[in-house]
Amino acid sequence: MDIINQLLKDIPIPKMVKIKQKFNAPELLDVGAEVRKTLNETKVLERIASGDRVAIAVGSRGVADIPVLVRETVLAIKSVGGKPFIVPAMGSHGGAKADGQRDVLKQLGVTEEAVEAPIISSMEVVKIGELPNGLPVYFDKQAYEADKVVVINRVKPHTAFRGPVESGLMKMITIGLGKQKGAEAAHAYSFKYMAEHIIAMARMAIEKTPLIFGLATIENAYDRPAKVIAVPIEEVEKKESDLLKDAKSLMPKIPFDSIDVLVVNELGKDISGDGMDPNITGRFATPYASGGPEVKRTVVLGLTEKTEGNANGIGMADMTTKAVADQIIWEKGYANALTSTVIDVIKLPMVLENDELAVKAAIKTCNAFDLTKARVVRIKNTLDIGEIWISESMVEEAKKNKDIQILSEPTEWIFNRLIGSVNK
Repeated sequence: MDIINQLLKDIPIPKMVKIKQKFNAPELLDVGAEVRKTLNETKVLERIASGDRVAIAVGSRGVADIPVLVRETVLAIKSVGGKPFIVPAMGSHGGAKADGQRDVLKQLGVTEEAVEAPIISSMEVVKIGELPNGLPVYFDKQAYEADKVVVINRVKPHTAFRGPVESGLMKMITIGLGKQKGAEAAHAYSFKYMAEHIIAMARMAIEKTPLIFGLATIENAYDRPAKVIAVPIEEVEKKESDLLKDAKSLMPKIPFDSIDVLVVNELGKDISGDGMDPNITGRFATPYASGGPEVKRTVVLGLTEKTEGNANGIGMADMTTKAVADQIIWEKGYANALTSTVIDVIKLPMVLENDELAVKAAIKTCNAFDLTKARVVRIKNTLDIGEIWISESMVEEAKKNKDIQILSEPTEWIFNRLIGSVNK
């Protein structure tokens, strides 16, 4: 590594300034009360008869207050005589294993004790039909055999395609409840056709299974619930499209269009399906989605504990460290890539000996005219960008933005500290 140290020893790392962003962020003060209110107002509980076994589909994403959403739904179903149980609806996540999917729910706080309902986890599916192009449509066997089915999910922009519906209830119905086989089928023809396939598959599932309603949320820029709404199943397609527009309007963003180097402290499946949300980083793994800032180089300095070695998304970085590479359990990311057919996300970027060299390598190769004035942004992760660090050269631009507050004086980088310390 002597040659690498020699090449990078004189690369300047700019001082950094901490800033705080102000977002338009409506937030529900009592999520449980909102769930009870929307279930009553929409009268969806009237579709449940006393004694009905009701499957509640719960996914793998870190939906804000998901234990509250699930528990309140369970209690509401019990109040009308239903017998609710939880089914994991997460495609191939959890290693595409029943116990793995149960563990994912546990990490999210969805346990039998917390939500007051049994969890029945199985990878068994029922084939309910085929699309005209031959793609099979699958549905979780436990849910299919229930008397009624309810889905709970957050509506938000997808990381790999654009369409009238993206990530939300209809995706949960097709890919989540389709388990490994359903996820594989939905991704078979690439994300180019995902928007139309999700809708077509969901329409078939709605017609041929006992789905009765969905409970949808949208979140604000601080990852907190902004709206909760129960949607009768026949209205899901229209309502979800409207909710997606609302979700996009509330999304946070890095407040700079042009960035030379973006440093991401941590990547993980608990942060985004892509490890780091490309809607924030501007780094998309497919050509079927776009947005976010123009970033020349991206550095990843760590994996989250909850991702448990799954570095899906690391391929969207240009530089990382040996410590990160040593933590990667490749088969976890490979399982996601083989299911989604998107392989760029699991490729290995340039691996440097430590954080400092990784940042220097990114600055050296960003092609800025003056490296001493490189535009560098550092974030904890793509879910937490309310407070971020920017290089000294960006401060004057930041001062012109009424939604940015300067929180610190220019500060030298301090490496090898835990997240949460200076410049972390």
